[in-house]
Amino acid sequence: MTEAPSIQWFPGHMAKTRRLMRESLRLVDIVVEVIDARIPISSRNPELPGLVGKKPRIVLLNKCDAADDAVTREWCQYYKEQGIAAIPTDCRSGKGIKQFVPTVKEELAPLLERRAQKGMQGAPIRMMIVGIPNVGKSSFINRMAGSRRTKVEDRPGVTRGRQWVNLENGIDLLDMPGILWPKFEDKRVGEYLAFTGAVKDDVVDIELLAMRLLELLNERYHKLLCERYKLTDEETADIEAYDLLELVARKRGMLQSGGSVNTERAAIAVLDEFRSGKIGKITLETPQKPPKKERPQPSLQEEN
Repeated sequence: MTEAPSIQWFPGHMAKTRRLMRESLRLVDIVVEVIDARIPISSRNPELPGLVGKKPRIVLLNKCDAADDAVTREWCQYYKEQGIAAIPTDCRSGKGIKQFVPTVKEELAPLLERRAQKGMQGAPIRMMIVGIPNVGKSSFINRMAGSRRTKVEDRPGVTRGRQWVNLENGIDLLDMPGILWPKFEDKRVGEYLAFTGAVKDDVVDIELLAMRLLELLNERYHKLLCERYKLTDEETADIEAYDLLELVARKRGMLQSGGSVNTERAAIAVLDEFRSGKIGKITLETPQKPPKKERPQPSLQEEN
């Protein structure tokens, strides 16, 4: 097994975002946390529960169309058992979005009842949208707003400032910039974030990253990998990571002068196709149920 690369990335603007989040919590009724359904552990900021405190919270398992459906159901059940509402969504297609407002109102029922008793039925529901870079916060807000209110780019960290978006149905959304954390204690966290593009490609070794991803896919989603790159069981049995990347390059005809293969080009293709869901529905992390209600992060547990 190729050793996981050590990836660390904490731009200065993210420290500012953390301060902004603390200051802004008093302005909102609920926190909506957007995570990547393919890596539900690694795409959650472990600092968030401490920052949010007792504020009501909803989790959106975004990009569910690219995730393993069976594992997504496991995650929804996991959060339900912890008393946290979780909704599988795909914000670009709109899947799951219709469930969002009813779920928010259900979570805030005691607050809304108190407001009604005070004659404040018209007060807007104000919610903070949080998540690490590239999980789809801007896509969610644009979908809710019905227009491209927030610029969406396939680059991590492009939403830098705090932005309010007022919806027509009495809901105000506070969009916070994506926030990573100062240090990834588990190397796999940084690696999985890099797989999905939450960490910029220019701070990682693209070929090493693709080799690691191919190894994982060969172990856990072997059939999907072989179908996508026209590989056979014999070709992929007991194969080393670099040889697997080279094999993919040859299958795709990515040859250079002299007949050598262009493994960098193959690495870029593999990562792009994983991120876009072209390889198939893949989830790299599964839940491990703690004995009591969630506050600490769930343990990393890889699929067999």
